[in-house]
Amino acid sequence: MKEIDRRTIMEIGIPSMVLMERAALAVAEEVKKRTEKTEKIWCACGCGNNGADGVAVARLLHLAGYPAMVVYIGNREKGSEEFKRQAAIAENLGISMISFQEFIPGSCDVLVDAVFGVGLSRPVEKEFLDFFTMLKRAKPRLTVAVDLPSGISAESGQILGAALKADVTVTFGWEKLGTVLYPGKDYSGQVIVADIGFPPLSFWDNEKGADRGKENYAFTYGPEDKERIPLRPAYANKGSFGKVLIVAGSKNMGGAAYLSALAAYRAGAGLVKILTVEENREFLQARLAEAILETYSGEQFHENPENFRPMLEENCEWADVVVLGPGLGKAAYVEALTEMVLTIACTPIVVDADALNMIAAHPYMCGYFTENIIITPHLGEMARLTGKSISEIQQDVPGTAAEYAAHYGITCVLKDAATAVALRDGRMYINTSGNSAMAKAGSGDVLTGMIAALLAQGMDEMEGTILGVYLHGLAGDEYRKENGSYGMLAGELADYAGRLFKQEDEVHRHG
Repeated sequence: MKEIDRRTIMEIGIPSMVLMERAALAVAEEVKKRTEKTEKIWCACGCGNNGADGVAVARLLHLAGYPAMVVYIGNREKGSEEFKRQAAIAENLGISMISFQEFIPGSCDVLVDAVFGVGLSRPVEKEFLDFFTMLKRAKPRLTVAVDLPSGISAESGQILGAALKADVTVTFGWEKLGTVLYPGKDYSGQVIVADIGFPPLSFWDNEKGADRGKENYAFTYGPEDKERIPLRPAYANKGSFGKVLIVAGSKNMGGAAYLSALAAYRAGAGLVKILTVEENREFLQARLAEAILETYSGEQFHENPENFRPMLEENCEWADVVVLGPGLGKAAYVEALTEMVLTIACTPIVVDADALNMIAAHPYMCGYFTENIIITPHLGEMARLTGKSISEIQQDVPGTAAEYAAHYGITCVLKDAATAVALRDGRMYINTSGNSAMAKAGSGDVLTGMIAALLAQGMDEMEGTILGVYLHGLAGDEYRKENGSYGMLAGELADYAGRLFKQEDEVHRHG
């Protein structure tokens, strides 16, 4: 966005004060919607261009009859030219402009946070920490952030030392990663993306006629993207909708296999086969009679894995998609089983859970990665795969996923509160559906089944993965709407996913 801003001003020629006025108008309108004219408004400003936006907001509110004043921090004489000009205009109109050093603390009803914008790259410290403390003690009932809550990294959503929490964030042009990724998302409140006049030309490279660096932006899905669910023709049979092989489940631990298979069926797969140890047969047959079962002995597999190669080859050849890993455990045979599936299967393979842990423990298996591989690690599994700590990964979830995906030429679904999907073509998807009700055992198993079902129905590996992640979160949102945040079971999540497909089917049939 900083580059787009620069290009709009310096190359296209739209004055910065014009963009600033439109930004201030957008913020002022949101404040007015939520504020009575008797309420005291503080516009807290730095001395850069974000602060200049805040001063302009104070002016617009003042002219509309609201009691707005400016409290600024920093050396006004060394501020940006735009800040100096906005401050002079404000003072000409009789608006109070008081520096933090001279300000007598008190309380306010509404706070406009314009201290830092997207340019903050180092921790908030010293006098700014005191400023933030004073603003928090004012206990405003409403805080509106200008572009980004101050103290939040625009790139990663991390708190840079300290941050101000907003109820509403009015951001300009495009939404920032910092308001989508946690904890920044939690600090941003309702995010409103305002069009302040960046022309389309500012997003494009005139010489190359192409997007200006896909590595610099991400995309997400919204409700309209449910239309991407594959159509289901009337003249069809079970084979028309794909065959999913789920290699999952250790001795007496068939739950993960069951959840993946259930989710695959709920998401439209025609045939689902579970390849698991014999000890899980009775449990799975009782729970999901629709699934085809093929079983083996883990002890015999360990003693002579090559004897099982023909069986694996036959099953992998049968499948349109393979799920590898849920609940496989850590038994000695799992290494050979994981290696065989990775080397035998020529269809897309969704690699999850214990298969990822096995790959992390035996890095040579990464040499079997091909472009049809989709990995779905949570932060702990990603830490084992990369050797990074969880805290390091949390500092840059999209960057970690992108680095790993690019290195191996695969698709990486890095699961977090806001899941990042790094696609093998370099694009980055950030998921905006889902909620904390989904933080339950088995939720990831449901995701693998849903992704596999979409791929089995003919979707491209990258697009099917993204849609699976989005619909998985949306199913969680639908559950919470009806039942709250506490009681969800993973099987119910799969059932709610099935409802989404039913809704879209009704749209397709009735127009």
